[in-house]
Amino acid sequence: MGKAYDVMAASCPSRTVLHRIGARWTIFVVTALAERETPMRFTELKTRIQGITPKVLTETLRALEVDGFVTRTDIGGNPPHVEYALTDLGHSLWGPLQAVREWAETHVPAILDARAAAGYPASSARLSSVQL
Repeated sequence: MGKAYDVMAASCPSRTVLHRIGARWTIFVVTALAERETPMRFTELKTRIQGITPKVLTETLRALEVDGFVTRTDIGGNPPHVEYALTDLGHSLWGPLQAVREWAETHVPAILDARAAAGYPASSARLSSVQL
């Protein structure tokens, strides 16, 4: 049996894992890569993930590569041709993230209603962050 981890302990390394998978753009990158059966180029990812800047996409891809969720394959050529794909570890993360995505999409109306009841303006197009 492996080492027991406790995410509630301040020094537990599992916190860094949760930080990575809970990072703002991780779910979008994993989702985009999981929805395709073939690797994606940077520009394809940028087009698919609306609202992400090239800088943030680069940082997110690098972090996911370092953590073993994504592979980066340099095909070469001019201009350079680089492709990204999920690793087996990345594919194993897709299931839980897909469940979170489905939950979020299902519960948007309830969250908008709760915000309206609390006196916060609700936008049907986009949920803005609430500063308390």
